Amino acid sequence: MPLEDGDPARPRGRQVNGEVSGTPRLRGMGDPSLRDATAPGGSRTEVMAEGWEPGPALGDRDVTPGGAPQRAGQHEEALMTELSELVQKVVKSSSWWERHGVDISILACSFLLLPAGFLCLRSAQAIPFLAGVLTLGVVHHTLTVKGSHLASHNALTESKSWGKVWAIFFIELCSAFTVEQATYNHVKIHHGYTNVIGLGDSSTWKLPFLNRYVYMFIAPLSVPILTPLVALDLLRNVEWKAALRTLCCMFLGFYCHYWLLLHVSGFQSPWSALLCMLLTRSLLAHPYIHVNIFQHIGLPMFAADRKPKRIHLMSLGVLNLPRNALLDWSFGHSLISCHVEHHLFPSLSDNMCLKIKPIVSQYLKQKKLPYNEDTYSSRLRLFLQRYEELMVHAPPITELVGIQ
Repeated sequence: MPLEDGDPARPRGRQVNGEVSGTPRLRGMGDPSLRDATAPGGSRTEVMAEGWEPGPALGDRDVTPGGAPQRAGQHEEALMTELSELVQKVVKSSSWWERHGVDISILACSFLLLPAGFLCLRSAQAIPFLAGVLTLGVVHHTLTVKGSHLASHNALTESKSWGKVWAIFFIELCSAFTVEQATYNHVKIHHGYTNVIGLGDSSTWKLPFLNRYVYMFIAPLSVPILTPLVALDLLRNVEWKAALRTLCCMFLGFYCHYWLLLHVSGFQSPWSALLCMLLTRSLLAHPYIHVNIFQHIGLPMFAADRKPKRIHLMSLGVLNLPRNALLDWSFGHSLISCHVEHHLFPSLSDNMCLKIKPIVSQYLKQKKLPYNEDTYSSRLRLFLQRYEELMVHAPPITELVGIQ
């Protein structure tokens, strides 16, 4: 959704361990204008490849002449290299179980819970029926959010071939979205240009024509309906083979869910089965929408040609929420309490992001870099209070004038 012209005034505030609404002031770091590259949808923009290896992101260079800015840029790259080496040591010393096994087991357990969820829906009593709704709702979001997110980053396996298979399964069959567009929009754009206006600024989550209460508490219920509709629209931008594959996977996923509700759960009418599908698929839609906006919107935003180097971009523009048992299981650590770590090292699994969290947090704080954290309730109050500023008007661009 295009951003609207906003107030040029820049809010001030604190960045670490509290509401993150301030605008830091950096100097001598930035990127040139975006270079052309062909996106899956045919649009032209620069694409930054995913990865957490040390070194500058594509397009990173100093935009002001002189030795000081260049030395500042080299210092930023040295910081990212040093942090990457620390993380690499942890990854190399970790077992397969830690790198992939824990998260695969969570996804496998979710599959094993499916029969119990469908059978609970057969009951005419309220408690077993609600248990079935809760079970299927949690399983659905675990597969579609956690599974799809890990698969989009190829974090479930070290094999690219199997990574493609898992991506098709979780993103297209379970989530009803197309792999090519999901990977491009999330991995290449959102991660490549986190909080860069017009690219990775999370503006796709904004619906400025809705008021704050409708957006925060009612609109999320439409996510299960809007997701496949958006996916169908994006199919125009992919090859016909990929579009056909996506259509087949989407139909198979929806039909299997519908068939099981009719023949296993015992629903008597198509409409009651469809209503139950909507209920289970929207069970955690509210935290899903909230998490997507809480962890980026309201943080510093940058122009495409004037953004900091990678380590500053990610430390400034990303926020961690506290650990939560339900959301950790359904969404994964990398989307909740380890979002900073995930943006710095996106190819790591949820469990590995949790394992490197003490190292990353200690390093950033030691180097006087932001390590943004806030509670879910605090962010919710912030967005309700400043909804017009954060979600309706275009966010102000952070001015790059001085390193803090």
